[in-house]
Amino acid sequence: MNRLHELFSWQQQESLLFTRLDFWLFFVLVMAVFVLIHKRFLLRSIFLTGVSLFFYFKTSGNFVLLLGFMLLFNYLIGLAVQNKEGQKSGKIFLITGLTINLLGLFYFKYAYFFTDAFNAQFGTHFNVVNQFAVLGNELFGKGSFVEKILVPVGVSFFTFHNISYLVDISRKEIKAARNFFDYAFYVTYFPHLIAGPIVRARDFIPQIGQPYQLSKYEFSWALWMIAKGLLKKLVFADYIAVQFIDKVLDAPGSYPGFVSVLAMFGYSLQIYADFSGYTDMAIGVSKLMGFNLLENFNSPYKSLSVAEFWRRWHKSLSSWLRDYLYIPLGGNQKGTIGTGILTAVILGFLYFITGWIELWYTYGILLTLYLLLWRFWKAFRTFAVRDLNLLITMVVGGLWHGASQNFVIWGAMNGAALIMYNYWKRISPYEQSNSWLVRFWRILFTLSFITFTRIWFRLPESDQPLQFLEIIGTKFDLSFDVWWIVWNNFWVIFCLMILGYITHWLPQSWKDKTVLFFSKWPMPLQGFAFALAVFIMYQAVSDTFKAFVYFQF
Repeated sequence: MNRLHELFSWQQQESLLFTRLDFWLFFVLVMAVFVLIHKRFLLRSIFLTGVSLFFYFKTSGNFVLLLGFMLLFNYLIGLAVQNKEGQKSGKIFLITGLTINLLGLFYFKYAYFFTDAFNAQFGTHFNVVNQFAVLGNELFGKGSFVEKILVPVGVSFFTFHNISYLVDISRKEIKAARNFFDYAFYVTYFPHLIAGPIVRARDFIPQIGQPYQLSKYEFSWALWMIAKGLLKKLVFADYIAVQFIDKVLDAPGSYPGFVSVLAMFGYSLQIYADFSGYTDMAIGVSKLMGFNLLENFNSPYKSLSVAEFWRRWHKSLSSWLRDYLYIPLGGNQKGTIGTGILTAVILGFLYFITGWIELWYTYGILLTLYLLLWRFWKAFRTFAVRDLNLLITMVVGGLWHGASQNFVIWGAMNGAALIMYNYWKRISPYEQSNSWLVRFWRILFTLSFITFTRIWFRLPESDQPLQFLEIIGTKFDLSFDVWWIVWNNFWVIFCLMILGYITHWLPQSWKDKTVLFFSKWPMPLQGFAFALAVFIMYQAVSDTFKAFVYFQF
């Protein structure tokens, strides 16, 4: 009875993570029922919506009620937007839907941050009150909800799903879902619910009415993706993080400076292995159920430039920001009133978190210069708007990850790099070069820049990145004795890091041939090899489990 209570109650330490045995038992049970009902499409949608909500409950507890409310709200708003197409009321419904979704996201992710910043700037003493928890405790009994505002797992992901659904209806790219459970299934589908990839309704909802199909190759490919995801997460992410990265980055002053540099390159490997490992497993699990999720990563550390990196990294977020922010702002063609509004909002945000009054003086000077160039230099009107829209998009991408000065700086640095590259590629003598030496240094330079910016992504406090860089500069000792001591302590980690990067850089054709070779094995042998590989991975790193990095976003 105690075990049953644990299975059907929320305990944070017992979340249904892809790395836990409980998830795979859950998935086997889901598949057993799914096989029996897969031809009855409505029943299938109802069932998978139910199990997805249970999955979210096991991950986030009573926040499942918030998810349920947002499902009903957005379903009704979607119908209203479609039914009032071409009418003023249709736009009002759309604006209402977008506003409620964004307010919900801001409330849960940014309420404490903005309140603290406001109090610090104006000497006030406002307190954040979780009105939802107060109401919930009145309805369901005291203690049912924690009164501190907690961030629901995956809130950024399912909010973006809802926004894209409403906007695509208004753009006539899709029709509103035929029934509530088709829409609810699309949003809550458990493989992508809490850490992506971000799925467009136009890509997923049409699959809901398609017959279940799974060829032997697709089955083999799905097993391969799941095993690859587990390997990335357990070995190249968790083990390296626990045994090396966290130790160094939590106390960089205790290590020589070059070790901190290696730890940051290790972090680049960790965050890729962690996030792409999750999406590999999500894509594999989904394929076994007959649904296709789009690729989210395409070997990003093979990139020759920052622009190529952002086409390969977290592709679903990059394309979402492009289609629902960058292009509506005018893209690289024109400016809109939104460009000016968002610029002022971002500067206001920076002022709140830094207290730098100079930001407004700087903004005034830049605005004056901008208007003069706009008036007297026609060519400026194109590239200036493009650059500003690109910078806004990347800063918003940084804010999507969290409300902090460091995330803004991280986004702004990547935005500035994209702008600089747009000019450099016009005059670069290396842009079209196929020389292996040129490709090598371009890949190394891009990886090094991305790793450098991740100092602001990894370290939470605003003063930590500069302190970290100062420590690296003052303690950068590469003498043989120091290097030998470091090697003896971390040689296993360094070997794993080298192996991780080498396997990442292998040609894609080699990887495809490996999957094809595996697909030709008899299914019993595939199952045995899969089970053996998973068993070995769990035995090797059984004490190093960490939550997926992107759960916090």
